[in-house]
Amino acid sequence: MTARLITSAAEIGAARWNGLANPQGLAEPHPFTAYEFFAALEESGSACRHTGWQPAHLLADDGLMPMYLKSHSYGEYVFDHAWAEALERAGGDYYPKLQACVPFTPVTGPRLLAAATVHAISCSRLRQPQ
Repeated sequence: MTARLITSAAEIGAARWNGLANPQGLAEPHPFTAYEFFAALEESGSACRHTGWQPAHLLADDGLMPMYLKSHSYGEYVFDHAWAEALERAGGDYYPKLQACVPFTPVTGPRLLAAATVHAISCSRLRQPQ
């Protein structure tokens, strides 16, 4: 398997992104995994390098993980400021950090988007006794 970091949702495209985000072809897929949501954040300038949300989506042949290279912890609903400050005091750098997330929302949902074949294989393996 090969994977690479992609710097914008537009580079992936709506058809491929939505195919991975909605492999079952549901009439009403999860709205916070849809290409249109991520593209709107990026095209509006809300999720971009300047705002501390640099797109770095991990794209593989049969999967996608929306990710951002973060220069701060704002807008994540993850309050890790104390960890960042502690590491800084110890001489380390907490930022930049790479985060798999949906920007600006605490909504739960899938973070690894995978083609129907990958999804089916993963589900069947989960059902098999060890």
